[in-house]
Amino acid sequence: MHDRSTEVARERSNLTTFVLGLGAFLILFDVTAVVVAMPGIAGDLGFAVAGSAWVIDAYSLAFTGALLASGALADRFGRRRAMLGGNIVFLLASIGCGAATSGPLLLTARALQGVGAAFLGTGALALVAGAFPHQHRRAQAFATIGTISGVAMALGPTLGGLLAAWFGWRWIFYANIPFCLTLAFAVPRVVTETREPGGRPLDPWGIALLTLSLGLAIDALLRHDAPPTVRAAGLIASAAAAFAFVRQQWRSRNPVLDPRVFAAAPMIGVGASLTSIQFGYWAVLVYLPLFLSTGLHVSMEVAGMALLAATLPMLLVPLLGGRFVTQWGWRRFFMAAFGIIASGDVLLVIAALSAETAMRGIATVAGMLTIGVGAALANPQLGSVALALAPPAQAGMTSAMTMIVRQAGFAISIAALGAMLVTTEVASAFAAPFVLAAIGAVAGAIAAAALYPAPETGASERRER
Repeated sequence: MHDRSTEVARERSNLTTFVLGLGAFLILFDVTAVVVAMPGIAGDLGFAVAGSAWVIDAYSLAFTGALLASGALADRFGRRRAMLGGNIVFLLASIGCGAATSGPLLLTARALQGVGAAFLGTGALALVAGAFPHQHRRAQAFATIGTISGVAMALGPTLGGLLAAWFGWRWIFYANIPFCLTLAFAVPRVVTETREPGGRPLDPWGIALLTLSLGLAIDALLRHDAPPTVRAAGLIASAAAAFAFVRQQWRSRNPVLDPRVFAAAPMIGVGASLTSIQFGYWAVLVYLPLFLSTGLHVSMEVAGMALLAATLPMLLVPLLGGRFVTQWGWRRFFMAAFGIIASGDVLLVIAALSAETAMRGIATVAGMLTIGVGAALANPQLGSVALALAPPAQAGMTSAMTMIVRQAGFAISIAALGAMLVTTEVASAFAAPFVLAAIGAVAGAIAAAALYPAPETGASERRER
């Protein structure tokens, strides 16, 4: 009888992990799958470079702003309710994206998708902690969800390319429907509701200031046709809003995001690493399908398969990262990882400037594989280094800060690379954004060398924690 009850409990735990992991899969799959369809979306809806960038950034901007609200609302009204509510919004927004007949309609639906994704993801992660009170089982659940997320990141471009090639880009969004319906059916049946009414308060001013700062920066960077004074004014206004946000959070008794987390040099290094990987890898993924279409004249189907060179390492390499961190310490590990990413970006620059198609193809594949390996080493360890170097009492706030910095950095890096891309008609035009990506990766390596603890300290701290 005891063995039977243990088996039932294990099966229920596995089912709970899978259902919550499906939420993470859905969010990441939607981001990576849409990337491959960008040439088709741009062609159908008449998007230029800025419009294409906004298809991704509308989602990321809304996601970032909603993250600040989703945690507090999930604690107050229930994590399961937040997840299910986010799932409904995500479902309706996905249908809206697929049915969009104009650029503004698609961007509006993408923003709603981002809001839904924030509540869906926040609710799912919070429910993991409630469903698995024992640390060992919770760690196993997070590891499984991490693997599911890796599958979404690795296979998203390929599956998205196949869907777009066979049925049209709209089906990348319609493909979310069965996943959302599955979540709507399964979550109430396998996950118990949890809440914390006395949790963090909602901070409307903080949400508004952060979203305004990011939105102004993205808009200024992507206004290719605007006078330099207009773009400069937008960036200055963005910086002013960011300063106001930091000041407001610093003075708040219950900050949604405490700037003190990044007050120490090692944590500044963590922030730099989180931002650098967005420039060196994630934003590059957004522009690679456009480059493959222009430079190598490949279809969306082939582009999706080709992007496996950049994404498949996310499934195969991460286990090596933990071993290298133990041997080298944080400083040398991240110097090496970001050095590899920078090398891959340089290969992509060479590909963009190559006159011969064969040379361009070889350099492109080599560059994608190299940035993929570097990112697969660095990305899984960024959360670990943040928690290892932050004071234990700030673990929860550190996790929230790293998530926001990731999302904000992703949105800004897409806009910054887009600002460097004047046209998508010639392959050589992509050299400029790839150069900026390489600079971003090099900055990450320099920040690791200057700000992370010495190898012995980093390794010993990791073992102690």
